[in-house]
Amino acid sequence: MDDLEKKVYDLSEQINLAIERLHIVKASEDIADLKKRSQEPDFWDDNIAAQESMKKLAKLEAKASPWLELEATLKDLQDLLKMNDPSLKEELVEQYKQLENKFINYKELLKFEGPYDDHNALVSIYAGAGGTDAQDWAQMLFRMYSRYFEKNNWKTKVIDESAGDEAGLKSITLEVDGDYAYGKLIGEHGVHRLVRLSPFNADNLRQTSFAKVEVLPKIVLSDNLEIDDKDLKIDVFRSGGHGGQSVNTTDSAVRITYLPSGMSVVIQNERSQLQNREMAMTILRSRLVRLQIEQHQDKLSELKGPNQSAEWGNQIRNYVLHPYKQIKDLRTGVQSSDPESVLNGDLDTFINAYLEYNIS
Repeated sequence: MDDLEKKVYDLSEQINLAIERLHIVKASEDIADLKKRSQEPDFWDDNIAAQESMKKLAKLEAKASPWLELEATLKDLQDLLKMNDPSLKEELVEQYKQLENKFINYKELLKFEGPYDDHNALVSIYAGAGGTDAQDWAQMLFRMYSRYFEKNNWKTKVIDESAGDEAGLKSITLEVDGDYAYGKLIGEHGVHRLVRLSPFNADNLRQTSFAKVEVLPKIVLSDNLEIDDKDLKIDVFRSGGHGGQSVNTTDSAVRITYLPSGMSVVIQNERSQLQNREMAMTILRSRLVRLQIEQHQDKLSELKGPNQSAEWGNQIRNYVLHPYKQIKDLRTGVQSSDPESVLNGDLDTFINAYLEYNIS
């Protein structure tokens, strides 16, 4: 076997492994099924379900098409190599280089092997221990992530927001629409710890504050998630938020509790009870899917509620602004001595390091 044949063989092994790890064959089967379903007469009877199916189809095609094309091009190259025609040598070397470069670009997708990595994300930030400082810290994190989303040209929408008593935020939830948003942001899920001189302390003492970031895949509909209506407790009440005159004068706010786990979701920012209910169900599905993944349970009824107190003490990243300047991720060991840039949305170093760490 000459050098080019060996290179093509090695590249073929890598491409086949990537196709297997990314479940491209399954994606192709799903594409065929969705296309067949979209031709059925009653497909658009449920408009929401149909729209989600078409979005899923577009994402699956975007994921599978490059790899199927790469596989076909590789087969053509292998067929030409079998001809043993010396006059084709330069052309085949050039084809190999192009194929290799495409693979190098495509294999970045190997970082996003999870079943929901290609979904949009729901990002919530909750102020933790630290009083007003913690609520201000939640506001700072919201600004940091907003800058990151802007730099990536991702669309965002505030779903729910609770202002702090004196400053900052008690909590905020965002819908984030971008390529592989959940897959890229999953490493931000956890407790973030801030150490600084407090601007809210008369003596300007050093203060430690905590905020929790929750990252969920946005699940509008799921074939793998069946929620029995008997397991839901739905309460409606008058919204205390802002948004429009009808928000504060009607019982538009919705709380949905999933009884088996005790998990509850409250949404009150939308203008109607129906919109609030739909968004609350989306967040509930998303949390249940994440719990399923974390707890390795097939049955929703066996899921335990998230252990908030345990998570609260396990920060994933420290942001120290005093007595020195350093941000350190406690999982990957990645550090930055430029907190200002990071807090202005320069998160790629931390996000990419977590992705590399998670697949190594």
